[in-house]
Parts: sequence; structure tokens; C-alpha cells
Amino acid sequence: MCGIYGSTKVYNESQVKSKLKRTAFRGPDQMGWEFYKSDNYSIVFGHNRLSIIDLDARSNQPLSYLDNIEIVFNGEIFNFQDIKDNLHKKGYTFKTTSDTEVICAAYLEYGEDCVNHFNGFFAFVIYDKLNHCFFGARDRLGQKPFYYYHNGKDFEFASQVSSIQLHNNNLSISEYAIKSYLTWETIPDPLSIFNEIHKLLPGHSFKFDLTSGTFKTKQYWDIDYHGKNKFKGDYQDAKKELKDLLSNAVKIRMFADVPVGVFLSGGVDSSIIAAMASETYDGKVKTFSVKFNDKGFDESVYAAKVASHLQTEHNIIECNYNEGIELIENFHHYYDEPFADSSAIPSMLLAKHTKKQVTVAISGDAGDESFSGYHRYNWINQGAQFMKIPYPIRVILSKLTSLAPTHRLKVISKYMAFKSIESIYLDSLSDISLSGHSGGKYVNEVEELKYLIHNNKNLLERVSDFDLKTYLNWDINTKVDRATMAYSLEARSPLMDYRVVEFARSLPTEFKFKGGNQKRILKDVLYQYVPKEYFDRPKAGFTMPFENWFRQDLKEYVLTELSKDGLKVIPGINIEDVSNRINKHMDGSANNYPLIWKLLVLKQWLNNNKGYEIR
Repeated sequence: MCGIYGSTKVYNESQVKSKLKRTAFRGPDQMGWEFYKSDNYSIVFGHNRLSIIDLDARSNQPLSYLDNIEIVFNGEIFNFQDIKDNLHKKGYTFKTTSDTEVICAAYLEYGEDCVNHFNGFFAFVIYDKLNHCFFGARDRLGQKPFYYYHNGKDFEFASQVSSIQLHNNNLSISEYAIKSYLTWETIPDPLSIFNEIHKLLPGHSFKFDLTSGTFKTKQYWDIDYHGKNKFKGDYQDAKKELKDLLSNAVKIRMFADVPVGVFLSGGVDSSIIAAMASETYDGKVKTFSVKFNDKGFDESVYAAKVASHLQTEHNIIECNYNEGIELIENFHHYYDEPFADSSAIPSMLLAKHTKKQVTVAISGDAGDESFSGYHRYNWINQGAQFMKIPYPIRVILSKLTSLAPTHRLKVISKYMAFKSIESIYLDSLSDISLSGHSGGKYVNEVEELKYLIHNNKNLLERVSDFDLKTYLNWDINTKVDRATMAYSLEARSPLMDYRVVEFARSLPTEFKFKGGNQKRILKDVLYQYVPKEYFDRPKAGFTMPFENWFRQDLKEYVLTELSKDGLKVIPGINIEDVSNRINKHMDGSANNYPLIWKLLVLKQWLNNNKGYEIR
């Protein structure tokens, strides 16, 4: 796990060093850079290394292979030993025990198809000296970030946007990206906060021709959203295959030359990962969870119960107010783009204290998307029944129920007036309520709508596919990468092994969701390790007590930052409407903490990035 950088723009050594220093937290073990020159172009590659596999300096980057390949690489290839064995048989030799060399040899052997051989999370760029080009790729599900700047001639790339931002005088803030952020609470791929910088899409590779300056991308992987690959066996067959697949996914992610631990929230996903890690690990697995002192936010008791059953070495990290505030104040430095998932703060706290004992942490991310675990899958399934009522009748019912006194009936009233269940789902995920902008535009223009709006699968499968391509990538992966990298901790998720994801997509819906039993097959595998009664409780989220903080200790901060004058720097919002909603939160008549947090994050970023034109 590291930070990568490279450019064909001309920067001096001091400037390159400052670009690497800006994100040195991603890899504090070694900072390296190399300049390469030819008659037609100049190149610099840079790398911040977090040493995980082959800790020797021989694996430092930029790394050369056979004199004609240079590489910078962020991530891990978990099946690199198998690939390496096959390449050995083909005559390739290796000087290190790292996976970095294996990527180079695989590129020489398989060309651009090398990415199809890799099981892992990665973002890398290869400088192919013989063919005068860059070849690079981002992993299938977007776990590792990849930003790039291309103006038709020059090309610059990095793990985080701030490294490209430094010393680049040709950038402007994207008003479209800001409005998309206000809609989605994150900036969707391929956008970035700057008009001139983009993200490489997950499951895509690229080629940049150093002679002509042309840049082309290619999709090498996607989920089966056409529903062609269907599991052939019965439920017991599926359960056995899932257990074997997931067990292997955990096992290969436990390999490292540094200490490894497990994030354990006490929920289904993290518990099954901890159980399988304990089964494969020689010794006691270290597990880590967060405890909140505020009433209603402490789920650590459930994690402790699972840890006791599995006999792990469990560590409970207490979240106190002062530490939370410190993380909020430095939030923009690590996320370096507006990002409004408030669970990023406890994720950072968890990473900060976990890093004191281990360098790699295994997580349970992606279980909800693959196995229909979110609350919204249940209510969208129920809501689909309402949509069978003819639309004209629903409009009348909507008007009648809008007069109801309860919030729940008012929500039902609103959704009954929607023309399709898909539009209801999109509305539930996005925020188009900032009445100063046309939020519908920023919902309906995302390319990923093709995973939701089609007739190849049933509704539950389509919303799961859509979440895999949007919420998991835009939100969860961004949150986890920045939170863990802020403290030089590598987070690995076995449930994001592409084999597990593909298998889950092939299963009949009732294997995952039946009679209100969500994550059915995953739970049944888990119950072979941990008693079922441990999980007889409502699903809990990973949230902060912001609702109370914003009314109490942080009230003055909120009212100062988000005063009417302060809000003027944010394009496309209705200041009167927003101020009214903030006041309603403060007097306790509404809970608008998500809106407040979203605006605070954006305001903090804008405060620290003054001088750019917004257009």
C-alpha cells in the first residue's frame, strides 16, 4: 500500500519532492523518485512506500525490470505467487520476493491482458521504454484511487488529487463537481473537484503514447449486469462454494511480512472475516473495534462478544470528543476532496489506533452490496408492491396522505407520486433538496444508471449492482482508503475479492434475501463459526454522534462557518433555505446533521483552497 506519482510535465526536483511529501502519510517507509529523459520527452516517477511484502530496499520504487520497464505501484496482488510460478516456467527471473516485479513480468508476457491475471487491489503505471508509452490500470472494484491530468499533450497522475494540484497552475474548481457532491455526498467517478483532473474508472486500464500525447482507456472487467451467468447448484452447493471461496479470499489476504489484524464491529460481515482469519492464522488474531461514549452509539459490546467466542486478542478503541474534533479539523488534509460520509471520522479513529499494533487490517466491506444487506433493500422490495397501483390513483393517494401528521406517512406520500421504483431508489440515495440547484440533473446523468434501469434482472439484483458500481466505489472505498492511509495502515477486504463478487452476482435472489432474511447465505456460513443468537438484533451503522455535537459543543463552530455570509462561497445553494434548515436542527425540531456535515466539509475544503476560479 503506497502512494504513486508521475508526470511528463517538467518539474524540478524540489517540486517533485514537495508533491510526494504532500501525501507521504500513504507510505512513510521510503520516498523515491527518478527522472527519465529521451530525445522527445521527459518523465518523472515518484513513490511513497508502505512496506508490506519484501521489506528489503531492493523492492523500493520506482522499480526497474529488465532495463526496459519502470513501474510505480500502489496495492497488493494477492495471487502473485501463483503468477510468479507460471512466469518462472516461461523463463522469467526475479530479484525480489515482492509482487511488484511480477506485475512487470506479467506485462511483458501477457501485454495489456496482464490485468486479467491479477487478484488484488491496485493502481499502477508502467513506463514501457521500448514502446514509448505508459500502461496503467485500476483494480476491478476501485479500491485503490487513481487521478490523472491530461491536456492533450502532458500527462500527470497520482494516488491523490493534491499531489497533482501542487505547482499546477492550470486548474479550476468544477462547479459541476460541487453540485454532484451536494447531491451524492461524494464526487462521482470520473469527476474530481477540479475540471482538469479525472479519476480512472474501476476495472479500466489505459495507454498513454509518449510521442503523440494520446490517452486511451479500456474496460477490462465488469459485473454481469445482464444476468447471463447463473449458479447451477442448489442452496447447499452454493453455501459450500461460498465458504470455500471466502475462506481462500481471507487466507491470501492474511499473507504479509508485517503484523496483520482484523476490524471487528460485531456485525455479520466483519464477524465472518474474523472467524475465517482465526481459522487460518497461526496464533491469536488481533481484532479492533470502536466504542462511543454517547448513548445509542456504542456497538462495541457485540464485537467483544464475538471476539470472546473466537478467542481473539481484542482491542476496544474509545472515541472521545477531543480526539474527534482533532480529526474533523484535519479532515481536508487526508481526504483532499469534499467527502461527506460522517463515518469517515470513526474510520480514521479506528485506523489511527489499530496502526499502533499492526500494519495490515482485514475488513468486512462489500458484504451489504453483494448479499443484499442494506435496510433500503427491504423497504424498496416492499415499496415495489405499491408501485403496482396505477399511477393516476397513486397521485390521488399521494395528495391525501400528504396531509397526514406523521413523518413516515409524508415520506410515503412523496414516493407514491414518483413514476417508477427506480426513481424512488435514486431519490433515497441522493440529496436533491438543496433547492438552489436542479439536483435531478446530477442524479440522471451518471453513467452507472445503466446498472439500475434495465429489464435483465429483478429489482433487488439491479439495486445491488448499482450500489456496487456507485456507493461502494464512490463512498466506501474512498472512505476506507483515505482513513487507513492517513495513518499508513493497509486495509484489505476479502468480500471484495472479484471471485466472491462474481459468485454473489450469479446466485438466485432468494439465496441472499428470503422472507425478510437479508444476507441469508452469508449468515448461514457465519453460523458455522459463531452462534446465531449473537446476531439477533437490528443492523447498526457506523456513525458519529454529530446530531448532538452540532447542537452543543460544535454549535458555535457550525453557526460561524455556515452563517449566511459563509454560505455565499458555495455555488448553487439556496442560502435562505439552508439557513432555515440549520436553525431547525439547532432548535431540535429537525435532525439535519447530514446536511450540516456535508456543508462543513465543503466549506473547510474551499477555505483551504482559495484562489481557484469556480466554473
